[in-house]
Amino acid sequence: MMGFGMGGGMIAMTIFWVGLLALVIWAIARTSTGGGDARDENRGKEMPEEILDRRYVAGELEEETYRSMRETLISAGSNPR
Repeated sequence: MMGFGMGGGMIAMTIFWVGLLALVIWAIARTSTGGGDARDENRGKEMPEEILDRRYVAGELEEETYRSMRETLISAGSNPR
């Protein structure tokens, strides 16, 4: 029975260590909080306008209420779409 030999073992070991190093670097970059911008922090969070739009489309708000609340958001300095 023939094994990998010295050359095959060295290649496998190199691939293992490169993969492990890449995994560690990826994990550190993924959990790092420094250097991110505001879009990263708000990822997954709905903006006020989106919540308002969703509630209006779902029928939870009447048009007059929707328009009033939308105007309030705009005058408060929120960025409308």
